[in-house]
Amino acid sequence: MATRQSLVSRLLAQGSELGLELVFVWNRDPGRMAGSVPPALQLQDLTALEERHPDLVVEVAHPKIIHESGAQILRHANLLVGSPSALADQTTEQQLLEASKRWGHTVFVARGALWGSEDISRLDAAGGLQSLRVTMATHPDGFRLEGPLAAAHSSGPRTVLYEGPVRGLCPLAPRNSNTMAAAALAAPSLGFDRVIGVLVADLSLTDMHVVDVELLGPPGPSGRSFAVHTHRENPAQPGAVTGSATVTAFWHSLL
Repeated sequence: MATRQSLVSRLLAQGSELGLELVFVWNRDPGRMAGSVPPALQLQDLTALEERHPDLVVEVAHPKIIHESGAQILRHANLLVGSPSALADQTTEQQLLEASKRWGHTVFVARGALWGSEDISRLDAAGGLQSLRVTMATHPDGFRLEGPLAAAHSSGPRTVLYEGPVRGLCPLAPRNSNTMAAAALAAPSLGFDRVIGVLVADLSLTDMHVVDVELLGPPGPSGRSFAVHTHRENPAQPGAVTGSATVTAFWHSLL
């Protein structure tokens, strides 16, 4: 919600000077557009998007939108995916690849809260990435969990809710695993099945999301491996799914 509102306000305020024009906004709940989206820009039916002739559709809603409508969107426009956890579903990924090729439109993925995505991609492309692990920690109120994780309870001040392949986490935490999904896409040699995601409920993190990215390269002549560990503290409103720095990063992905 915060990302959508921020993008709309920035596009309305700065779009013309940047050569951008906002042609429609669609929301699963049309009432949420009241007061923040001019009526003329409100699209009531997503299947009618071709009437607005967009060059790029930006998804900042929910991975379900990519599952259900991603391929249809690509028939008419390029697509910037803000919920890359949707691509953990192999059927969805294949549908988007086929639609992209068929209609000549491109799928872009926002890096979101992932720090160092370009470095990860370069290392992976050079064959120098052995392992990649992404840990996301925040207060339990900031999680939107489904399936077995929805019933998970913190057993103390800091509880590991999930640790394993990112592909297994995405359907259980579709709105809290996008950073990990972006990492899996940035490192295709490992992908969703070999990039490890860790989701942590931390009662002390009432106003921030913390993302740790740990990667290892192959051993060098001395037997020691190249290693990088980044620690990112992203301020966030209590209970918010998206941190403030992530909204800014998304804007730059759009530009």
